[in-house]
Amino acid sequence: MRASDRARNWLLGIWSVAALLFLFIPVFLIVLFSFNDNKGRFNFTWQGFTLDHWKDPFRDPDLAKALVSSLEIAAITTAIAVALGTFLALALTRYRFRGHGAASFGVFLPMATPEVVLGASLLALFLVIGIDTGFWTIVIAHVMFTISYVVVTVRARLEGMDPFIEEAAQDLGAGVWTTFFKVTLPMIAPGVVAAAVLAAAISIDDYVVTSFNAGQTQTFPLFIFGATRQGVPPEVNVLGTMLLLGVLVLMGLNVLVQKGLSRRDRVRAEETPSAPEPAAALAG
Repeated sequence: MRASDRARNWLLGIWSVAALLFLFIPVFLIVLFSFNDNKGRFNFTWQGFTLDHWKDPFRDPDLAKALVSSLEIAAITTAIAVALGTFLALALTRYRFRGHGAASFGVFLPMATPEVVLGASLLALFLVIGIDTGFWTIVIAHVMFTISYVVVTVRARLEGMDPFIEEAAQDLGAGVWTTFFKVTLPMIAPGVVAAAVLAAAISIDDYVVTSFNAGQTQTFPLFIFGATRQGVPPEVNVLGTMLLLGVLVLMGLNVLVQKGLSRRDRVRAEETPSAPEPAAALAG
């Protein structure tokens, strides 16, 4: 290997390590300071190790209520966004219709629009219609921009799937819905699970759009932002660590599902007898 190639590989390795550190150091600090024995209002200086904060992380009723609200909003948002986004991705991938290009472009608009603009626009819409902002306006707002991520994720999975499998199922007498639930959905299940995890994480994390449309509803990000003015309780780090562990568990389950489906496909491929060669068939 030439000296220039070695130097390039070293630089690439250094940049890769630096990028990983940039991504994971904040996450590591959240976990670390959940065990910090802080004495003041701010949990920014290491003062010793303790497990006291993990014994009763929900002792602040406002913090617990805010977290529950965020989880409820995320659950409803994920269910709606995954259901609508999956069918929208299927329509954009499998069918060609008038306005197909405009629909594909429109899917990316919420992702490309600044959250400040999106939040303010939704607030103006709710005020014009006469809807009071609160829990359900947050759900509507979250569905509006998380559905784009669901469509992109599921669509990528659909485009890697052979459409002739669905056609073969329909040729054998399966209806549209039977084909979807028995053939299409099992094959795109890893993409759907990944989209659900992504939608839930974005919903729980969102602050900007939520702050415009929350009304009197307090979510976890809104509580944390308000708490920074008077001091961040260490329970915030504990609950943040719990959420992180929950996401990691869901990601691990998604990986296991993908491996299980891949193993099942390999077994089926090995068990399926190959078609005989034309010459052998004629000889027989």
